[in-house]
Amino acid sequence: MNDFTANSAVSAVAAPLEMTPVPDTESAGGQPHTGTAVLGMFAGLEVGVWEMTEGVMADTEVDELFVVISGSARVDFADGTSSLELSAGDVVRLAAGTQTVWTVRTPLRKVYLTAH
Repeated sequence: MNDFTANSAVSAVAAPLEMTPVPDTESAGGQPHTGTAVLGMFAGLEVGVWEMTEGVMADTEVDELFVVISGSARVDFADGTSSLELSAGDVVRLAAGTQTVWTVRTPLRKVYLTAH
């Protein structure tokens, strides 16, 4: 997509995403799919939209800040950190290397910023 330029707006809700199945090595329940649209760069950070359908997925996180714009999910942490219950409006920070399990109840869409 990459049309996120200075003094412009992009609809994160309407951004088209090509959804693909979560690989079997990461899928932990249901048949989740994910999709990403990279919008562009801001101050050296990648800005994008990510979505996951209902299901369960294991992941290793990157340093990331995101805002949930729709849906609901629980994120569990392998290191015993308290689970996060996510819904629209939540602002979340995840640390690189964190092992997580995402349980998505209704399709979760977020706008993220991450260093790449």
